[in-house]
Amino acid sequence: MKRVTGIVAALIIGSLSAGAYAAEELQKDKVAGMNLTKVGDISIDQGSAPMDAKEALSKKADEIGGKYFVVTSGQKHGDKIHATAEVYK
Repeated sequence: MKRVTGIVAALIIGSLSAGAYAAEELQKDKVAGMNLTKVGDISIDQGSAPMDAKEALSKKADEIGGKYFVVTSGQKHGDKIHATAEVYK
């Protein structure tokens, strides 16, 4: 559980450089006040660093027409990171 929390925290901290990606990471509590529409759910299984995972999630969110994503889980398996997110527009 500590590993999941650490990876999710790293993904959130990494959001400070969100300008480098098209889809922007949000925290779940901000979504409710923004009147957004959920587009779908995405998952990735790649990269070895939290920033790699964030970039992959952003690209996947773009592919399905999303403008924002909220990380819902993250964990490291060997040398890869598995993460899931909800996508909104």
